[in-house]
Amino acid sequence: MMMRPTRYIFPSPGFHHYWYEGHGVPMLKRQPLVPDPEQIILEMPRLFEGDPLADAVIEEVYFRQGFQAANALVDAILEKGIASIPDAPASLRALFDHVDVVPNWIDPHKLAIGARFCQRSGSFGLIVLRNYCLMGGYESSAINKPLIATGALKKGAAKRMAETVEFWVNATGEGALQRFEVGFKNTIKVRLMHAFARVSVQREPTWDTQAWGVPINQWDMVATNLGFSLAFMDGLRQLGFKPSEEEVLGLLHFWKYIGYLLGILPAYLPEDELQAIEELYKWTITQPPADPDTRSLALALFEEPMHSKYLKFKWAKRILCKTHLAYSHFFLGERSCAALGLPMTKLKFYPRTVRMVKRTQEYFAQRSNWMFQFSVRIGRRAQVNIMNLFLGRRGKAVTQRT
Repeated sequence: MMMRPTRYIFPSPGFHHYWYEGHGVPMLKRQPLVPDPEQIILEMPRLFEGDPLADAVIEEVYFRQGFQAANALVDAILEKGIASIPDAPASLRALFDHVDVVPNWIDPHKLAIGARFCQRSGSFGLIVLRNYCLMGGYESSAINKPLIATGALKKGAAKRMAETVEFWVNATGEGALQRFEVGFKNTIKVRLMHAFARVSVQREPTWDTQAWGVPINQWDMVATNLGFSLAFMDGLRQLGFKPSEEEVLGLLHFWKYIGYLLGILPAYLPEDELQAIEELYKWTITQPPADPDTRSLALALFEEPMHSKYLKFKWAKRILCKTHLAYSHFFLGERSCAALGLPMTKLKFYPRTVRMVKRTQEYFAQRSNWMFQFSVRIGRRAQVNIMNLFLGRRGKAVTQRT
């Protein structure tokens, strides 16, 4: 008999509205057949699947050698390769034997197209990630339970935002996923960070596997991956971007490879947009609604600029908070923002104004190769500058390929 965790709800109170009355309506209309409950329930075993290769590294290396020594060992392997450590523990050797080999399904051209689309999204891409993908994810209380269990609220939203921006910007640079480039190395470190959290949380007596499944499980990781790909693209479209079919396929391929490096089984990740919509629907439609924990996370993200160091003046921090809030209302709608405990805003016009401007820019970018390449260059420059602000590198040179 298939184990059904108590987190499993059908239909989800919040996301049912998203798909049938909210911003998900256009996506769902493209689906020839909407998955039924019998199909969706077959995905449940993914809630109890972790990442055996990375989890073994945590058990054998991190818990035995200590976090600092284990991190130093991993850094050495990332910099010089597994062959540079002849006596490397078996679990580390197994992990790097896996990720060091580029899968035969990888298409370098699609990877480049996907990365370039991320780059040309510029600062708007980071706005979408923050105020649509991340904020919208807080409407699910289930996927965020491990975040609460690891004490994320105490660490602060500013630190989490800085880490997310650093990961995303590093991963989307030109050629950044090649073996010894910064995107590849950061992605593997994020995978091990997830594994450390997974194994640690499971050891806590307060973690209820029957209720929540395995922490950072395969199905939740797929949902996060779709947030960085499908939801990201949907948010950009709402802002006036018009990705070509080649860019759509490239973006999904790009994040499928990142998902693979992060420990997601490739068979779980979509090849095209219709598959991606189906996968996102199946996950979201079973999610329990926001609870006090996730509302606290949402409020912390809303207030993140007030605790940041990249702005000096309180008035500037307040303006940025209100601007992000306007985007959250634009992307998520009033119902979802209310469910997350976010305040109302008088700046609803602002994202709509941005959309009008962006549509004009897209018109020229799609008809001029020079304008298209220019949009990639200035978009990437904006992203790197924002990352440097988050990391306190104001005015410092960029040390990655852009």
